[in-house]
Amino acid sequence: MIAIVDYGMGNLRSVQKGFERVGASAEIVSSPDQLQRASKVVLPGVGAFRDAMTHLGEQGLIEPLVQAGESGRPFLGICLGLQLLFDVSYEDGEYQGLGLLPGRVVRFDFSEDPAATGLKVPHMGWNQLTWTAPCPLLEGLECGQHFYFVHSYYVDPIGPEVTCGHCNYGHDFTAMIWRDNLFATQFHPEKSRQAGLAMLRNFAAL
Repeated sequence: MIAIVDYGMGNLRSVQKGFERVGASAEIVSSPDQLQRASKVVLPGVGAFRDAMTHLGEQGLIEPLVQAGESGRPFLGICLGLQLLFDVSYEDGEYQGLGLLPGRVVRFDFSEDPAATGLKVPHMGWNQLTWTAPCPLLEGLECGQHFYFVHSYYVDPIGPEVTCGHCNYGHDFTAMIWRDNLFATQFHPEKSRQAGLAMLRNFAAL
């Protein structure tokens, strides 16, 4: 079973419909027991980092998510779900994340970059993903495909080796990560047409 984690901050039905469109069954779950029974885990999310960690804690999902990430089961984070995998976020303060990957979450800041004049935050809309090494979720896709982004913050990994996809918005930033069973995207595959559906299909096939 593919478990889509419901902690009150995700566009869950869109993610579920994306999997359905590629012939995969995905169930929306909200309890630790359901999460522990899942063969694959998807952590979506929109909104504020602090609120997300608060909701996960209130539902008793933090430790089960960490265990899922360390278990070897395929794990996919989407948008805020990517950011939550890291150590710390500086969104309106300083807040601890799940700590599955070393690094921080920071805001786009173009105030001292004349070359980025006119760029707005949030970064919203279609942008190109580039990569230099193969990743199972990118199988069958051409480098430079466009995906749909909506975010004001991005991840800054301590270990660059976890980055498998980059995007440029004022500067290059990590748009996709992969380490062992952990995959995550800053963009929304479920909103990214055929390229995004191909990624969901590849994840379901792992």
